[in-house]
Amino acid sequence: MRLFPRTARHRLAAATVACTLAIGALTVPLANAEPKDLKHKQQQAQQQVKSAQHDLDESSSRLRNAQAAVDRAIHELATARGELQAASARLQAAEIRDHEMQVRLEAAEQRLDDAQADLDDGQAALDDQRLKLTDTVTDIYEQGDPQLLAFATLLESRSTADLTRQSALNDVIVGREARAYDDLHAAEVLLQVRENQVQAARDDVEVQRRAAADHLVTMETLHQEARTARDRVLTLVVTRRDARAGAMRARQQDRAELREAKRRENRIKQQILAAARRARGGYNGPTNGLMIRPVPGVVTSPFGYRIHPIYHYWGLHDGTDFGVSCGEAMRAVAGGTVIAKYYSAVYGNRLYLSLGNINGKNVTAVYNHATGYRVGVGDRVSQGEVVGYVGSTGWSTGCHLHFTILVNGAAVDPMNWLP
Repeated sequence: MRLFPRTARHRLAAATVACTLAIGALTVPLANAEPKDLKHKQQQAQQQVKSAQHDLDESSSRLRNAQAAVDRAIHELATARGELQAASARLQAAEIRDHEMQVRLEAAEQRLDDAQADLDDGQAALDDQRLKLTDTVTDIYEQGDPQLLAFATLLESRSTADLTRQSALNDVIVGREARAYDDLHAAEVLLQVRENQVQAARDDVEVQRRAAADHLVTMETLHQEARTARDRVLTLVVTRRDARAGAMRARQQDRAELREAKRRENRIKQQILAAARRARGGYNGPTNGLMIRPVPGVVTSPFGYRIHPIYHYWGLHDGTDFGVSCGEAMRAVAGGTVIAKYYSAVYGNRLYLSLGNINGKNVTAVYNHATGYRVGVGDRVSQGEVVGYVGSTGWSTGCHLHFTILVNGAAVDPMNWLP
């Protein structure tokens, strides 16, 4: 179990030690270091990183759920903000296009107005041309039929010169009539062209208006998307705030439970120290091979200081975690007497097995997170005897044995005592 640092100074000191261990291989000048020493320090740093990454440290399910809710809220909020940004970008692009379409519509309407004005002018010009044609033809025919006049002139001509003069005069009269008709035809053709231009302008205006109407629907849809995205962001902001508040409450409750667990642990430590003072005799000799492993599983999280994966503080993992299946038998590492057994919100089902004095120091084995124990306080057990079964009670992320060795009540690295 990791301990909370008591002061900021402790955290700073522990962090300084961690940094020194983690980058020690990089801070030693190559010119002053032996290759073996560098390799050893590199291995130490790699082991620190590996242990921190592989750590499956204890934490309450309440806190894990609260932290997961915070993580989900943060992720969903980031996604929602991205969606809002995308919706805003689409809306902005649509507004730019809407402005362009409005400009095109206004230009088309202006072209229609201009074409209609030209058509009106053309109609007036045609009416004038028709009046002129009427006046010209009337004036010509008031003098007689040009064809008959030409024939009469031919009969009345007395010389070739007279005939030539009369023929030229008749050509002028006929040409005047032909030009009048040509001018009328040209005015009619120009009017038709202008009518076609007006129709084309009307068609263009209709196309632009339909496009603007369709785009208006698109704009409304995009506005609704942006409003929905903003509402979702607002909802998730509130959700994140509530999740953080829930995580804070879970942390406070966990800290309260941890303080209670440490008070109870300290009371037992005082009992251990008192027993150590009263004890006489005990074992003296080599400790290698004195104990057996409590379970056959591999070490998943070793003893030592590291960063807590949930709380993110620098603290002591006061035991060794063995990864084993639920229900695996836990055995006494050596013969001893059960001095305490209780349930803790932090450690789950917990059992203290006093191994007596070893080389003048009182040694106690502690089993944590068990699904249950088959021995009680005061029972004497022999080495290898089953004392309980692996579980995941208390602050646990999964079935494992958190095994602790106390020497005169202080936690030490169990692997220095186990084979």
